[in-house]
Amino acid sequence: VSRQLKEEIRRGFARLEDPLAGLLAMLENSSDWKGKGHSLGYCITTELQLWIQAHPAVPQSGTKLKKLQARVLGMLSQCPANLLDPLISIYQLHTADRNYLLEHVSHLYLQGNYKEAAILSIKLKLQPDQGVEKMCTPLLLQDKANLVEDYVAEYPELQRKLLQTLDTWCDPSFNIRDITRPYQGLSRYKPEKFNRRVLSKLVFRLLQRFDVDPVLCPNVINQRHLRTLNYLFYKRFVEKTMTEENWGDHIQSTAGENPWLQGHLVQLLLRHCDARGAARWARHCHVPPEMLPRAVAEELQKLHIQDRVEEVTKADDCESSKKKDYYQLPIPRENIHFLQTWEETLQCWEKVLQPGQVVGVDMEWKPSFGMVGKPRVALLQLALKDEVFLLDVPQLLEQAEAEGEKEKLPHFIQMLYSDAAITKLGYGMSGDLSSLVATSSALKDMEKQMQGVVDLLTVDKQDSPPVDGLSSEQSHEEKGVGQPEKGLSLLVQHVLGKPLDKREQLSNWEKRPLREEQILYAASDAYCLLEIYERFCKDPESFGLGSDLAESLVGKQSKKPRAKKSLNKQEAPSPSGQECQGPRTEPSRPTAPISPQEFSVVCDNMLQGLGRYLRCLGVDVRLLGNEDDHRKAAEIARKEGRVILTSGLPYQTLRSQVGEGRCFSVSCSEKAKEQALQVLKHFNVQVSLSDIFSRCQ
Repeated sequence: VSRQLKEEIRRGFARLEDPLAGLLAMLENSSDWKGKGHSLGYCITTELQLWIQAHPAVPQSGTKLKKLQARVLGMLSQCPANLLDPLISIYQLHTADRNYLLEHVSHLYLQGNYKEAAILSIKLKLQPDQGVEKMCTPLLLQDKANLVEDYVAEYPELQRKLLQTLDTWCDPSFNIRDITRPYQGLSRYKPEKFNRRVLSKLVFRLLQRFDVDPVLCPNVINQRHLRTLNYLFYKRFVEKTMTEENWGDHIQSTAGENPWLQGHLVQLLLRHCDARGAARWARHCHVPPEMLPRAVAEELQKLHIQDRVEEVTKADDCESSKKKDYYQLPIPRENIHFLQTWEETLQCWEKVLQPGQVVGVDMEWKPSFGMVGKPRVALLQLALKDEVFLLDVPQLLEQAEAEGEKEKLPHFIQMLYSDAAITKLGYGMSGDLSSLVATSSALKDMEKQMQGVVDLLTVDKQDSPPVDGLSSEQSHEEKGVGQPEKGLSLLVQHVLGKPLDKREQLSNWEKRPLREEQILYAASDAYCLLEIYERFCKDPESFGLGSDLAESLVGKQSKKPRAKKSLNKQEAPSPSGQECQGPRTEPSRPTAPISPQEFSVVCDNMLQGLGRYLRCLGVDVRLLGNEDDHRKAAEIARKEGRVILTSGLPYQTLRSQVGEGRCFSVSCSEKAKEQALQVLKHFNVQVSLSDIFSRCQ
């Protein structure tokens, strides 16, 4: 707004006997202020607000003000958002009779102006006097979850009530149509956005945002735990990528003493084990005998300690026979030190914090399986040439806090990462760093101070060829292993000849004591970084890297890589697809460029935003509905010759049902645009200007 116009507006106010009534009359007889943006009406209103601040005697009170408030309330439902605060301030609506304001909001609500009623309630802080379920239900049906979050943001009691309501709706026995029926004629009604999957995601978002105890939402939590149980059975019996002890720890902690989950656990055991195996694991998980089918209960009575010992011994023999297929630590077992006291840890730091030292750094945390909260580091691994130190982070933090030195461990970690004279090796370090920050807020600015850091993930991305020209696919067939290697394990296989044994990857790293297998896995994860780096530095050309590798990487401040280790390493994809791994597909050869018109896909139901974005670019897209089973994507793909786009656990199932290269998994943590770029790049789809909006939206 020009200075001249502002001065003219202020002179106009000064000449008016009643500026407040004058502004109202102007707005009532004009419509330009109803549009978005900075209209003349908006400029005049905001100038009056400033002018009143400079002339405190202007504001009115009493009957005259009440009449003006009544008139302005009638206009607020038509106001653009930028005019609400100035008008509320000018006409002192916070001082108006609360019952009168509530009556007005109720009138808006009954007219079907639910959004306007909610926004006005937020502005006038009327939420405590209104029913949360009543106000929020139509907003959720109109896909206005963000407004619902704002509605309860400042009121913990309302947050709890909202979460309990949402959790009730997520009960499998609850009929959601009972809620939606009264709103069938609702404008902008989006029934596809109102289902248990969407509501469950909203509950977890609210639990995290407002830091509410998850115990308030038993239905949503139980459903998530059930998906975790399904995932664990998939990892153990289909992928076969978890050790028996590791798997047993997780199913026991996931089912706990919850009778509903224990019932589902029994059903899963019967589906994947014989009666004897089911009885053994039911006993391990403390499932009450009365919950077991007769055949399993009979086996449970027959079980003796000796039987269990024999089975475990047999399993151990089988496990040890597989070890030769994997990377083995080249240092003796006695050189791996598990540190739980500060006396031991200080000796470790003396060795680590030496100028010129090269340190392999890794971290482990308990997998969250999609539950609330960021993972906290449970184990910090530091590998030197001749020994590996495993730091029990929770124990050391607890000891330091008890001694009044809460920042002791963060201080040492900062010293390590900020010392340019020490080379720190990692793989996908952004995930490690975010978990460190979740563990200790004192480390929140550490990334800005990092020096001498080498993230081997960035080196790995330079497409180094496999050792001896062996493709990852061929190596699996030779080993007879069902799952292709990926991430650090694949890099270890390419450079050192054998992959990492990742069966302890999803261990409960907070449980003490650690099992021997966990200790060896943790040490290997850190130590292999030293061996890879040494090979890269000795002969970078054979790995497709520049000859100045060491000079170009060491001493430079690490840049945050796009790929997150928390996705690659610990955060397994939950069956709901909420936390997923990055792009995955079968190995494929470079393809010739194609146009969007030649590219046809079917998008799984968690990727509807991606599907709509690709359609805007001219791609032939079919979308699965929210209630469709993931397997429908495979049926459509086979019938119509489409590529499947999916994310998370469904990828494992779907890729086996279509031809090689016909199923692609995108990261569900990315926005639709980034997902689309992944897809276009992978399939070499070239978009031209004429393709954009060439299909009906």
